[in-house]
Amino acid sequence: MPLLKPAPVPDPLAADERLRWVVRVAQLMDSQFQLPGTRFRFGLDPLLGLLPVVGDLSSAAVSVALLLTMLRHGASGAVAVRMALNILLDTIIGAIPLVGNVFDFAYKSNERNVALLRRHYAEGRHSGSGKGLVALVLLGFLVVFGLVAWGSVALLSWVWHYFATQPGLSV
Repeated sequence: MPLLKPAPVPDPLAADERLRWVVRVAQLMDSQFQLPGTRFRFGLDPLLGLLPVVGDLSSAAVSVALLLTMLRHGASGAVAVRMALNILLDTIIGAIPLVGNVFDFAYKSNERNVALLRRHYAEGRHSGSGKGLVALVLLGFLVVFGLVAWGSVALLSWVWHYFATQPGLSV
């Protein structure tokens, strides 16, 4: 008796235009380019990370936009928290000079988040929009961005005052 194979489950990420957009942007940010002669891929995220503060914040903003889109399409709270932690880890470690630049080339948070969403859909556990969780995650990221901006201004102020008080040095 021949074995019947179950019908393939359609990929919801391919069916919805907004979710296809998520996949395309994640690829652009994490693995759009290939180093010639190798299998190593990288995207705009590590290149933007070379710009202090502004590059890291812009990469994080794109990642948060992807997360919010995924949340609106049924990502559960547990999956959303894991996605947010991926973004937070990428943002915090990516902000460390030199170490963060190397980390940005290796850690692909957006592609990890798309893989989490694919697994979540494959398990058939996707549900509503999770608007409350979206608001909480957005608030958390705004707090982190505010702290990074405040820390940057404080550091620049300290450096400015340090050089202004040194004899023989002018700013």
